[in-house]
Amino acid sequence: MKGAGHGKVTGEKGRTLRDMSTEETSRFVRLRVELVVEIDDADGVTRAALERIADDPEMPADERAHAEGAVTEDTAEALAYLVDPFDLVSEVPGVELVQASWSSERIDYDPDSPEWDLDEDDEDEDDEQEAAG
Repeated sequence: MKGAGHGKVTGEKGRTLRDMSTEETSRFVRLRVELVVEIDDADGVTRAALERIADDPEMPADERAHAEGAVTEDTAEALAYLVDPFDLVSEVPGVELVQASWSSERIDYDPDSPEWDLDEDDEDEDDEQEAAG
């Protein structure tokens, strides 16, 4: 699993974050994206992840060794080192990535299974909105 985030801001009297008004918090949007990808060149993904790790000048040596071992053992882990949520929003005008986390895992995938119906979530949200409205 690979992730990134931001640290705490410490204010007076031990408070970690200042209270935010509704107007301030309404500027933040949680964007959830779920992807299922098929990997047909696991070695290529692993090589690319190892190159990305080797090219990161800010990665400490002990973290580099751990990362290299993880991506060599697990293609899903290698993919997590190659995917960067910043790339999804970096070209969107007026949007700044504030915090991100992501992970990858091997799954059993059957495209014909109702479990993988992507429209199902949209229908559930529509039903909830109709019930509330």
